[in-house]
Amino acid sequence: MIQAIQLILALSFLVVIHELGHFTFARLFHVRVEKFYLFFDYKFSLLRAKYFDGKWHVRLFASSADENDEWSKHPEHTEWGIGWIPFGGYCAIAGMVDETHDANSLSNDVQPWEFRAKNVWQRLLIISGGILVNFVAALLIFGLLLFHWGESSLPLRNIDRGLYYSEILQGEGFQQQDKILSVNGVEPETLGDVVQWIIIEGKRDVVVLRGVDTVRLEISKDLGNRYLALQNDYDRRERDKARQDPAYQKQRYILIDEFYPFVIDSICPNTAADYAGLRANDSLTAIEGVPTPCFTLVKEQLRLHPCDSIRITYYRDGEEQTAYAFIGDQCRLGVYERGPLAYFKLEHKDYTFWEAIPAGIVYGWNYLKMYVKQFRLVFSKEGAQSLGGFGAIGQMFPKYWDWATFWNMTAILSLILAFMNFLPIPGLDGGYILFLLFEIVTGKKPGDKFLERANTVGWVILIALLLLANGNDLIKWLFM
Repeated sequence: MIQAIQLILALSFLVVIHELGHFTFARLFHVRVEKFYLFFDYKFSLLRAKYFDGKWHVRLFASSADENDEWSKHPEHTEWGIGWIPFGGYCAIAGMVDETHDANSLSNDVQPWEFRAKNVWQRLLIISGGILVNFVAALLIFGLLLFHWGESSLPLRNIDRGLYYSEILQGEGFQQQDKILSVNGVEPETLGDVVQWIIIEGKRDVVVLRGVDTVRLEISKDLGNRYLALQNDYDRRERDKARQDPAYQKQRYILIDEFYPFVIDSICPNTAADYAGLRANDSLTAIEGVPTPCFTLVKEQLRLHPCDSIRITYYRDGEEQTAYAFIGDQCRLGVYERGPLAYFKLEHKDYTFWEAIPAGIVYGWNYLKMYVKQFRLVFSKEGAQSLGGFGAIGQMFPKYWDWATFWNMTAILSLILAFMNFLPIPGLDGGYILFLLFEIVTGKKPGDKFLERANTVGWVILIALLLLANGNDLIKWLFM
């Protein structure tokens, strides 16, 4: 429920500011905005409000098709409202062929307060207003987050024990505790940089420090797609376990991680670890005889023995000892472990307001570049299967309320919304921008009928993409 609330609030905020971008430029150039709605109001709306005759008029659960009421006599004023279909929103601009007007609804006489009466540069700004506002809002939010909370990171250079590598990366030649020196000749600052460069961007030349030796690795071209396929299969198995046991807590697939020992910080009473006689400060080194020199390897081995009694080798006060524990179907010992920050130094930086804003711009721009680059993975079988709709987006929010996370996710979604609307698909802002650029170059304005047909094709494409993304969510929930 908390995830759903965060998703609805974030998307509602982003839709409103997006449409306000269109509205602001339209009013700046004296174009009438007939309706401004959050969500769609097919047949009726939850709320209608309009200012005329010197006061606000408000209706609840009102018909959206009543053209004979007093409201219709004041077309110069905008109707504000909330629809009942919670998918986006719209800003109905007078004299514009879009989802709210077809070509036949426009009169032959062009009025000075209509969109089509304005010059091409004014129309371009009106159309671009939503994208511009979403983009600027994202950068501003990132900057304010840095100003309020600062920035904490774990630099790769501080992870002096090396890294844990999953099986797929071991297949690429990595060995446990290799230290990554460079990727395509550039030293990565964080683990996030490593994942972005080799998975999303497909960079292939990696240099690692193995003991005292420097080793050069060449990454496979299809690593990104194979990783997506592996992650999809892993997620499917996790969903199966969660369906069989509602109390099961799904685990994320770990591609690469810090390498540090599994040391118990505290024991939960009446758990497998408690009954086995484990104590705080015990360091687990093997599960069922399989060496587990790092935290992630312990977690991996535990997951291989559900509802089983396992032999645990550990060190206590410098002496190797053995215990037996029944870990149950959750594959959990029931302990709190010492995290990576017990072994590696986290670096924190505070920003003044004037430092935070440009830093937020840089951060947002870099994130947008990364998002655009990962689109190469979408146009593959594995990428298409990994597409998600509203359910997948909702899962990106935490199950608890945290303002820093909420606003960070909102900023990310604002960037994504700006980029998706910029795509040259008819019906989206990018489609209108494409036709306006064509008009600027050729001097020929596309006809209203052409725009109507193009928008119809665009909406078919958009609905198909929406069905694909949300269909993936539904299939994963029901069958996978």
